[in-house]
Amino acid sequence: MTDPAPEAERRRTFAIISHPDAGKTTLTEKFLLYGGALTSEAGSVKARGERRSATSDWMELEQKRGISITSTVLQFPYRDCVVNLLDTPGHRDFSEDTYRVLGAADAAVMVLDAAKGIEPQTLKLFEVCRERNLPLLSFINKWDRPGLDALDLIDMVEKQIGLTPHPVTWPVGIAGDFRGVIDRRNGEFVRFTRTAHGATEAGEEVVDPDRAAEEEGDAWLEAVGEVELLDTDSTEVDVESFLAAETTPTFFGSALTNFGVRKLLDSVIELVPPPRPRLDINDLPRPLDAPFSGFVFKVQANMDKAHRDRIAFFRVCSGRFERGMVVTHQPTGKPLATKYAHQVFGQDRETIEEAFPGDVVGLVNANEVKVGDALYVGEPVEFARMPSFAPEHFSVVRPRDIGRFKQFRKGINQLDEEGVVQVLRDRDLGDQAPVLAAVGPMQFEVASHRLANEFGAEAVLTSTSYRVARITDEESAPTLRAMKGVDVLGKSDGTQYALFESQYWLDRVEAEQPDLRLDRLIAEGAAG
Repeated sequence: MTDPAPEAERRRTFAIISHPDAGKTTLTEKFLLYGGALTSEAGSVKARGERRSATSDWMELEQKRGISITSTVLQFPYRDCVVNLLDTPGHRDFSEDTYRVLGAADAAVMVLDAAKGIEPQTLKLFEVCRERNLPLLSFINKWDRPGLDALDLIDMVEKQIGLTPHPVTWPVGIAGDFRGVIDRRNGEFVRFTRTAHGATEAGEEVVDPDRAAEEEGDAWLEAVGEVELLDTDSTEVDVESFLAAETTPTFFGSALTNFGVRKLLDSVIELVPPPRPRLDINDLPRPLDAPFSGFVFKVQANMDKAHRDRIAFFRVCSGRFERGMVVTHQPTGKPLATKYAHQVFGQDRETIEEAFPGDVVGLVNANEVKVGDALYVGEPVEFARMPSFAPEHFSVVRPRDIGRFKQFRKGINQLDEEGVVQVLRDRDLGDQAPVLAAVGPMQFEVASHRLANEFGAEAVLTSTSYRVARITDEESAPTLRAMKGVDVLGKSDGTQYALFESQYWLDRVEAEQPDLRLDRLIAEGAAG
């Protein structure tokens, strides 16, 4: 039997986060290109000719809107490693999904637009990373287009995000006149050559300083002067401060033209830590060589329109996973077969025979498995549950056609299990008129689209007057229900939410009745 520890050392499991339109999906595709997992579909090819959709943006609504609104898993080999790339939603309205995905990652790459720098949404997504204390690499993208000054961008990252940037590569040429990069670790100037539509790897040429000075002129002299300023600090990455999420190794490039992509991907291999023992609910580490255990971080239905199935994605935390093995489902204690174990590549999938710590496996039609569940063999294990984000938007949802109520109820239950929105129910009404609670309003658009297109149940959403939510309990619920401007609704996992019409009314209730349980939810305001 293969020892899981050395296999884990070969794994690099990381996520990509960014503001919409910063180039995250393009960078994802280019990583696949450099990993040999894509050829003609990489980069801007998808925007020309055959109009193919991006591998990571498989959902119909994503392709229509041109943004990532769900997370995907992409695995490919690079050098001697196995790379597990977790693509996250780019929109802040889906930061709760981003948080869940980051729970399966060992680091993240933050993509910034050279013309815009740190945008409000970037800050909100970074806060999600901070909650997970993830090491972060930064990629300043679109340097082939007009943008901000490089030194100003570095200052912006430090002042607004609070991490100390450590430029690993530095651009030669201002934004919009990109010649290449100086690698501060060895002083080499790497000059890039454009390729047709960015469909193949960019040509790279190492140019000596004298020749660079002659051929690049003022662009070279200016870059050298800026590097000399930067070199007052160490040219080597401080790995310890990176792993402690105190510094962020920073790279300049253009995903569209492939400039700088290889440098970034090489550094992912060199800097992102391999999987380490995961802490259980009691903060005790589950050793990598312990019997198999896994943590479910995502559930997704209807990825395959032909089969309308449901996939539970789990990260292998310890041991060796073998397809067909019988594992225990921690919440129920029941045995669970794993015959239909798949490796997922965007929307595509193939049967997987084995997996090791850091890998992501999709179990098809494991219908009892939910986000946050543990799977294991041998010694029982329970991992910390995924917390919910504070919803700030609330709508009552009803089926447009009452004759489609069965489909409506099935769809609502599925969206609830996936975490597309939080579904809150009145104890007396059940599924007749549940309340959808969302971090951002685009979640309602996705829920409505999927109810109509996947479940055949068009829905009518009606806004409510609720503005803020708190977690409460059965003891406090009767008192809260008796108040005006307050309602108490329940989630499927038994959590009780107290919904208030205003922050003022909540503050007043907390001041006048401090014995009532009114707990804050995670990341309140961070995603709204």
